Amino acid sequence: MGNPLKISKLGSCATLALLALCCDLVAMPGVAQVVDPGQVASTYSGQVSTGMSQSSAAQNATNRGLQPAPSVQSSAIPDYRPTQLTLPADGEAAAEPRPVATDEPLARLRRQPAGPPGEFEAFVSELVGKPVRRFGSDLLTPSARDFIAPPVVSVPPDYRINPGDEIRLGLTGNVQATNLRLKVDTEGRIFVPEVGAIQVAGVPYRDLQTVIGRAVSRQYKDFTATVGVTRLNGITVYVTGFAAVPGSYTVSSLSTVVNAVLAAGGPAAGGSFRSIQVRRGGKLISDFDFYDFLLKGDKSADAVLQNGDVIFIAPAGAQIAAIGSVNNEAIYEARAGDTLKDVLVYGGGVNTVADIRRLHVLDPMSDQGWQELTPEVAAATPARRGLVLRVLSAVGIAQPQQRLPALVTIGGEVQNPGRYFVQPGTTLDEVIAKAGGLTPQAYPFGAVFVRDSLRRQQAYNFAKAVDELKVSLTAQPLVRYENQDKDHSARLSAVDALVKQLNGRRIEGRLVLPVAPNDQSLPGSFVVENNDNLVIPTRSLAVGVYGMVNSSADFRYNPGTKVGDYVKLAGGVNRLADRRHVFIVRANGTLLSGRGTLSAAALPGDLVFVPIDSQRGAFWARFKDLLNFGFQGALASASIVAITK
Repeated sequence: MGNPLKISKLGSCATLALLALCCDLVAMPGVAQVVDPGQVASTYSGQVSTGMSQSSAAQNATNRGLQPAPSVQSSAIPDYRPTQLTLPADGEAAAEPRPVATDEPLARLRRQPAGPPGEFEAFVSELVGKPVRRFGSDLLTPSARDFIAPPVVSVPPDYRINPGDEIRLGLTGNVQATNLRLKVDTEGRIFVPEVGAIQVAGVPYRDLQTVIGRAVSRQYKDFTATVGVTRLNGITVYVTGFAAVPGSYTVSSLSTVVNAVLAAGGPAAGGSFRSIQVRRGGKLISDFDFYDFLLKGDKSADAVLQNGDVIFIAPAGAQIAAIGSVNNEAIYEARAGDTLKDVLVYGGGVNTVADIRRLHVLDPMSDQGWQELTPEVAAATPARRGLVLRVLSAVGIAQPQQRLPALVTIGGEVQNPGRYFVQPGTTLDEVIAKAGGLTPQAYPFGAVFVRDSLRRQQAYNFAKAVDELKVSLTAQPLVRYENQDKDHSARLSAVDALVKQLNGRRIEGRLVLPVAPNDQSLPGSFVVENNDNLVIPTRSLAVGVYGMVNSSADFRYNPGTKVGDYVKLAGGVNRLADRRHVFIVRANGTLLSGRGTLSAAALPGDLVFVPIDSQRGAFWARFKDLLNFGFQGALASASIVAITK
C-alpha cells in the first residue's frame, strides 16, 4: 500500500481567487502566462484543510504572485454530506486474489520426468563410475519445477500496471468508498464511479496513488485515498530455442527470465546455461548468463518480463568435465576465452585434500590419453570442448611403514604402561623397552596384540565368509533330501537370525604371536604400526569349561591335569554333547581341536568348549523319511499285486 493521498476541499474563497486571477491575466496586455489550476487548487485546499483562515490564505496567495479573492462570509459555504461511491453488482471482484492460470506446456512439463543426460554426460559418468550431470541440472528436477512467481507477492515500486491487473481503491472524507476493486481494461484504464476513466497502464506502482488521486480531485476535494494492487494479471511469454519444453507460457506479471526458463524445464541437453536471450519487439533486451545466478547469486541481469517477450535459449557452448577432488563434480560450459583454471573456479575450486601440484587432462577425441599438467600450464590452457579435467587426491594412499611414525599403546604387566609415539621403523622390542620392560608377574603366552590394519582386513574376510555361509544354509534344503523341511520359512528365519548374530560380532584384529607357554619375553623384532595395542596379562590360575556340560565353570589350574579331567570336574558331558568336536581356545589365541583334545594337557587360561551335536535331530528325521518312503513303496507294490490278480 502506498501512503494515503490527502486532498483538501477547495473552498469558495479559493474559487473566487482563481476566477479573479484568470480575469487579471486576460486583462493584462502584452503578458502571456500559463497557470496550472491544480497548483492553485492545491495551494488553497492545503491551507483550508490545515485550518488556515481565509485572510491568511489570501495573503499567502498574494505572496506567491496570485491575486486573492474578496472575503466571503463563512455562512456562504453550504453544508454537505460525503458522497458514497459504489460499483455495479456485476463489477464486484472476488475478495481473495485469484491464482494466475498457466498454459498447457507447463502442465505437460510437470507430468514429465527429468530429461535424459547428453552424450558427453553419459561418457563422463561411465568414465567416473557414477552419475556426473551438467552444472545447474539439479534445479531442473520434476519435484522442483514450480518456479512461477506466486500470485500474492509484495509488488515492487517499479512495477508497471498492466491490462488485467486488479486495483483496490479506498476513499474517505468528502467522498467515501470502501475497497473498490477496479480491473484495468484492455485499453489500460480503470473506471471510478462519478469520476470516470483513468489511464493507469504503464504507470509505476509508486506513482499509481498520485495518478488516481489527481483524477479524483477533479471531482471531489478534502478526501484521503488508499491504493493497492490485489491481483496481477498473467502475461504471455514465449520460450524458444533449446528449451526442455519450448512453447508459450502464461506467467505472473512479476516473472523474470529465471522464472520463465525454469518453468519451461530449463535448457535441454543441448541448450546453453550461459546465453539466454530476451527479445522484445524484435530487439535484444538482455543476454542472461545463468552461471552468474548459480555461482554468484547475482540476479541484476534477470530482467522482469513483459507481455509478448520472446526468450531464446542458445545452443550449448564448449563443455568440460571437472572430476576428482573438486568441490562440485560436474560438467561445465565454458565461454570464449575461458581456461582450465576458470573451469576449476566454476567447480568451486579444489577441495581440502586435493593434490594441488598437478592436474590430469583427458581429450577423448584424441589418442594421447591422460596428460599431466601443472597449475601454471592449466591456467594458460584454453578450455576446449570435450576435455575431462581430473584433480587427484593427496590422501588415502598407503605409505611404506618404514616412513610412518606410530602411536603405540602398551598396558598390563609392564613397568610404565601408556601410549608411546615412536619414529618410523621402531620395533616392538624397542617400545617395550621404552615402557620399562615386563614385570615378574607378566604372562607373555597370554599377551593380546591388536593391530588396526589387521582389524579392517579381518572384518572384510569375516563379512565375506558370513555371506557365503548364508548362501550355503539357504540353499541346503534344495540339494539334500534329508533336509527338505516342511516349514521352509521357519528355516530361513533361523538362518537370518544366525547371520544377524554373526554380523553383530565385534572384530578385534588380534595378531597371534608365536609364544611358548613358558616363555618370559615376546617376539618383538617386527616393526610396529600406528594404533597398535598390546596388553600383557598376569599368569592365569584357571581353566574354563563351557558348552554341553552339566556344570559350566572355571577351575583352578593344576599343572599336568588333562583337559578331559576338567570336563569331568564340570559334571561331564550331557546327552546333547558332540564329543568328537570338543575344542580348546588357548590364552595366546590359538585353537586346538580334533582327536586327542580331551587327552591333551591343559594350560593356564585355556577355554574348553563342548559343542552340541547338530546331527542328532537330523538322523531321526532322515530315519523317519526313509521309513515313510519304504511304507509308501510297500503300499504301492501291494496295490499293483491286487490289480494284477
